Amino acid sequence: MSATTGVSLDVVRELRAVCGEDHVVDTPEQLKGCSSNICSDPAVAIWPGSAEEVVAVLQLAGRKGLGIIPAGGRTQPVFGENQQPYAVLCTSRLTEVEHYDHADLTVGVGAGMTVAQLNAMVSADHLVFAPDPRLPERCTIGGLLATAGQGPLRHGYGGVRDFCIGVRFVTGDGRRAKGGGRVVKNVAGYDLMKLLIGSYGTLAVITSASFKLFPAPRQTRTFLAEFASATEALQFRDLIMRSPLAPMCLELVSPGAGKLMRPETTSDAWVMCVRASGSDAVLARYRKELGSAITREMDGEDEVKLWRGIQDFPINAEDWQDNARIHWLSLVVSTVSVVVPPADVHSVIEIVMRAAVPEVYGAAVVGRVGIGHVLAYLWIMNDEAPSDPSARVIDELGTRLSPLANISRSGARSPWALPPAQLMSMRAVKRALDPNNVLRGREIF
Repeated sequence: MSATTGVSLDVVRELRAVCGEDHVVDTPEQLKGCSSNICSDPAVAIWPGSAEEVVAVLQLAGRKGLGIIPAGGRTQPVFGENQQPYAVLCTSRLTEVEHYDHADLTVGVGAGMTVAQLNAMVSADHLVFAPDPRLPERCTIGGLLATAGQGPLRHGYGGVRDFCIGVRFVTGDGRRAKGGGRVVKNVAGYDLMKLLIGSYGTLAVITSASFKLFPAPRQTRTFLAEFASATEALQFRDLIMRSPLAPMCLELVSPGAGKLMRPETTSDAWVMCVRASGSDAVLARYRKELGSAITREMDGEDEVKLWRGIQDFPINAEDWQDNARIHWLSLVVSTVSVVVPPADVHSVIEIVMRAAVPEVYGAAVVGRVGIGHVLAYLWIMNDEAPSDPSARVIDELGTRLSPLANISRSGARSPWALPPAQLMSMRAVKRALDPNNVLRGREIF
């Protein structure tokens, strides 16, 4: 037994026999950094190079009682049942391009490829992979699916569930399986893709997936409109939704969020960001329809920078790399994601912003308000403040919103702010796919 990890040296040797000497580490020095965004230090970190190696690792873990936490780019906090030794299974070596048909607008890649790498590959054919999660240079395809990651482009393109057409995975007890296929039109009985998307690595390890691609826009333009209140901004949203316009993105940024993205900003305006694509004539139509409400128009590098800031909020790629404002990872007490009918967005914003107390609690909101997806960020501003301000916000959201509301949070042992209604069914699925509870990515069940 290793004195530092609590894992048998025989188990470590068996893991190295599967994945290779260089792809299994078990000393504190080697593990430094492997536990990023995980609530306690792992005993072992493993980098399998193929689906077959993933099978062997999970089968070994089941026999030896070793818990497994799958990890991609570790852009979101991961919490698990770590009272016993566990291993981090890193997917970064699973980067094979399984198929790519640019004429058919489909692609299949390994779970370890990052979103940025995939977009760089398909952009040569003037195509785009629509999901735009935080930190795409780090976010892996497997992590994107496991967390159902999405960004501002969800308004125009839909979520990742809408264009994932196939997934290959290994169940907790080490069985290879697949759902969907490589073409857009396929009938495969039970939809295993949607089952795994958003499961946080608790049901299976995704090894590769296939997606529908989209033609890249010819050109884009972003129109900004500023308002004194969220109420006025949402009235403008309603005008857009009733118009013939079909923007790529329709994003609301609260004053607090704007100041966090650009500390030099002094404006207290609520900003509605409308991103359009198309020919000069199409963009002229947007300009005409949006009218005098528009206070600024952006294109080129400024436009890209704006949307990257919204996509990565509250911490951008440069901050992540140079640690200039890395304190945000501990400063943000809770990130609450709320999906409601668009008519309920105002209630969500009202509840969240009421939690803000000068010099005590901070609150900021961004969101795809045209489709009812609001992201709230709540944090403590000084050491003397009472604990987590999100608890009462979540309680009020649960009380005031309809049962159709989906409320989730990061930085917590469970991603759900409120117990899901289908918990018994979910536990039955967990037992079927991971009977030995090997996969412990979240305390969901």
